[in-house]
Amino acid sequence: MLISAIVLFSLAMLLGIFLLTFVLRGKHTPKAVAFTHGPLAAAGLVLLIAYAFQHRPAPIESLLLFAVAALGGFVLIAIDLTRTSVPKWMAVLHGLIALTGLVLLLRFAFL
Repeated sequence: MLISAIVLFSLAMLLGIFLLTFVLRGKHTPKAVAFTHGPLAAAGLVLLIAYAFQHRPAPIESLLLFAVAALGGFVLIAIDLTRTSVPKWMAVLHGLIALTGLVLLLRFAFL
């Protein structure tokens, strides 16, 4: 379950990097990619929550960071869907929070 969550978060990260390139260039993001990125990360979050309920110790720090990143992702997609340009700082912060969560999760899983 933990490895599956890591794989899903990693795939979401790759798509997120692709989306971030559009945001940083001031272009509209491809909605198909955005609507794939979110559910992949959400599925990873569900698996991580399930893992945390079933195992001790649990990667609580990662879970909290991914939850914060998910809230930020909801804000970003709402902004993006209104055809308003996504603030670059917000997209970068969203990615950095999620990346930190992934690094902590990898450390938890493999160290």
